[in-house]
Amino acid sequence: MSDGALIDRFLEMMAAERGASRNTLVAYRRDLEQAAEGVKGALGDADAAALRKLMADYRSLAASSAARKLSALRQFFAFLLDEGERADNPALDIARPATQRPLPRILTHADVERLFERASEEASGEVPPAAAVRMLLLLELLYGSGLRASELVSLPRRAIAGTSEYLIVRGKGDKERLVPLSQRARDAFDRWLPLLADGSPWLFPSGKAHVSRVRLFQMLRDLAARAGVDPTAVSPHVLRHAFATHLLEGGADLRALQLMLGHADIATTEIYTHVDSRRLVELVNRRHPLAAMDGVDGKAPSA
Repeated sequence: MSDGALIDRFLEMMAAERGASRNTLVAYRRDLEQAAEGVKGALGDADAAALRKLMADYRSLAASSAARKLSALRQFFAFLLDEGERADNPALDIARPATQRPLPRILTHADVERLFERASEEASGEVPPAAAVRMLLLLELLYGSGLRASELVSLPRRAIAGTSEYLIVRGKGDKERLVPLSQRARDAFDRWLPLLADGSPWLFPSGKAHVSRVRLFQMLRDLAARAGVDPTAVSPHVLRHAFATHLLEGGADLRALQLMLGHADIATTEIYTHVDSRRLVELVNRRHPLAAMDGVDGKAPSA
């Protein structure tokens, strides 16, 4: 069977059995088709030596990009193994490129307060502009619920209904999860709902679809500029990071945070423990048994 046919079958499996998103499928197809062009002979017949040479050709790429390409190869050959097309998975013998996950950028509590103060001010008054009320609700859901930008802009109109304290969000891989809904967000929604156009299936409609991620990014930066916050430091993803970091500062459980953020692997959530290092140091100084051994004058006991 040709490489193209094998890749098609693999992607069909990823979509049907694993619920891979369209963006994931596009990336896997691109990586596998590029690999098929880079090996001698058929990719489906490649051995470990051919794959090592292929990965050597990727040395000029960022480590994260090379690691993604290797992940695609490993899953592709695992599929061929399961389907009986091969007797081994040669990609398992290839060392994963060393990657260092960058620490996420975050906003301070003061920055967040300035954003909310400005958004609330602009949405106040007897007849506030619809765009200002919408911006306030967007901000409440970004920082108050930690939604991804794509999840937020594509929320259906019925996402907030009744007296439920949760949103049902459809995230990566078309997986659903429960996300807490604050009373502040519900109050903002109650103000936004009467301003929504009739017949639209989206909570944040724009034209024939919903507000785009690019437009959300622009609106946030414009709000930041008006609030006196550096616009280059503000984005939907940064507010999601702030949601996670500030929850940890408040003592949130890491596993609960993983569920709220929709992370498949808790290793992804653990990045916030590095960001929150200041709180961890304070925790050790306050809770460690040695802290209780300090003298009444605050000095360590003498030897």
